[in-house]
Amino acid sequence: MTLKLVAVCLAVSALSPTIVASPVLAAESDKAQPPLVPAEFSVPTLVEEPAFKLVPLGPELVKIDYDAYMSSIEHLQKTFTRSTSWPHAGITDAEAMADMQTEQARFALRKSFAYAVLTPDGKRERGCVYVQPSPVAGYDAVVLMWVTKAEHEAGFDKELQAWVMQWIASKWPFRKVAYPGRTISWDKWDALVPAKAH
Repeated sequence: MTLKLVAVCLAVSALSPTIVASPVLAAESDKAQPPLVPAEFSVPTLVEEPAFKLVPLGPELVKIDYDAYMSSIEHLQKTFTRSTSWPHAGITDAEAMADMQTEQARFALRKSFAYAVLTPDGKRERGCVYVQPSPVAGYDAVVLMWVTKAEHEAGFDKELQAWVMQWIASKWPFRKVAYPGRTISWDKWDALVPAKAH
């Protein structure tokens, strides 16, 4: 399991078991998993704000996505995946591309939605946001996010969280959303996730 897959993917089975760490497993999982949003919902594909913009992760972003998470390996291992599995120094170009292709495919199938948070000019990735199915009953979705170490130190993490929570509440068709590690502690979330889902 060395793929970043979803960035929320890999080393985050304890975080959200719907995240898988290989394209094969992702494909098998998708066969049984229903779409996360109704057919009539128009999924955002571009959101522009003065300080950043959101676009779906995909092959065309592989280089700036790679540069972002590789610049913050230890930071993301501690604050996002809680694991040394991702990111790590040995991620190959092929693995990075496989991740992007998997994210793009899941987005197209409406199974989960991974976004890059870019600078307004699109030249640098500040972080990522993931909208995923919840393994815990009572929640319509799980939203995860990360920012690079430099962005975190600059205070962007809190800014992004506040914006994302407002965006999800106002623009997405969910009644109850979990934000593990943010509005609900990791310990509490881990305790809620069914054992078979870990």
